[in-house]
Amino acid sequence: MFVEITNAPRDYAWGSSTAIPELLGSPPTGRPQAELWLGAHPGSPARLVGRNGTLADVVQGRLPFLLKVLAAASPLSLQAHPTPAQAEAGFADENAAGIPLDSPERNYRDAFHKPEVIYALSDPFRALCGFRPVSETRDVLLPVSGDTRIAPLLDRLVDDSSLRPVFEWLITRGAGVDELIAAVVEKAVEKAVEKAVEKVVEASALDGDASWDTVRRLADAFPGDPGIAISLLMHTAVLSPGQVLYLPAGNIHAYLEGLGIELMAASDNVLRGGLTSKHVDVPELLKVLDFHPLPVPYLEPERPQPGVAVFRPDVPDFVLTVVSPDAAAAGVTVPLTGPAIALCTSGETSLNGHELERGRSFYIADEPALAISGDGMLFIASTDRSAA
Repeated sequence: MFVEITNAPRDYAWGSSTAIPELLGSPPTGRPQAELWLGAHPGSPARLVGRNGTLADVVQGRLPFLLKVLAAASPLSLQAHPTPAQAEAGFADENAAGIPLDSPERNYRDAFHKPEVIYALSDPFRALCGFRPVSETRDVLLPVSGDTRIAPLLDRLVDDSSLRPVFEWLITRGAGVDELIAAVVEKAVEKAVEKAVEKVVEASALDGDASWDTVRRLADAFPGDPGIAISLLMHTAVLSPGQVLYLPAGNIHAYLEGLGIELMAASDNVLRGGLTSKHVDVPELLKVLDFHPLPVPYLEPERPQPGVAVFRPDVPDFVLTVVSPDAAAAGVTVPLTGPAIALCTSGETSLNGHELERGRSFYIADEPALAISGDGMLFIASTDRSAA
């Protein structure tokens, strides 16, 4: 079964007004186009092309994944997502407390987890992703430790076990935090001036880290927010096109800038930690966060055929398959283990004889495989029942 689907991009304020139209060949609206949702999620179910109704009317049961085109012109909120057990418990507790599902104070709007991957399309795509070792943050701060407003942060950052208490101190605006934020913003501006004077091409060539650039970006978007200082505890990842991050439950993250393909479990459970005017529930966020420092969470692909990349995280909800124009031109077959959504972002492709042009997408069900030909770039979201 092939059903063509479409949707209207969400006009969140952080979105780009041009990136999605330029990618998909769709008309700009003059408003931000932040996210294009392709799925059956009730928040914005895809519409059926050529007939009334939405994809939710077609899908039998729950579609476990949601495919998005994401275009960030400014930073998104600092956030993390729960495990399946945490989501089930939190959803039940808030239901029992009588908190309406549409309440701005609600943390859990469903009973599902929300791991996600982001595939970079722009050069660069910037993101904050996970806590880094305390030693790396200390290396960034030591050159500016003469500022008495920054010294308290260094004093608290003894080793990796310090991450949780330091995070709590920052997010709750403990004594000295406002002064610390002002200080690190000043240092970030100084670094930017130094780079301009020295004509340094890469941020890392001057300060050994992209953190100062992130601080400056966050200060421009959210002046005085504790997330500015929290970002110093985190990895700043600067992705090139084709690189992918995997953000599992508990990983604190924020997309900063860029265009990408996002694929996630179909959930709306977000615990925010700053860089937002929305609800921030610090005690609940602390229950969810994983404070273990980890490397930047790049997800490397499987390459079953030339020009085909398969990004398979450790959850059964979704897998992302990317078929290059060269692979489509040569002709490839992609196996499916469940329902899928295919999006073409350039050229034209044929999927089992069904033509798919740039900017168009199909919901696909009851097909064991896709025979692909043409000259297009294709993104295929599907379930991964082999991981169940």
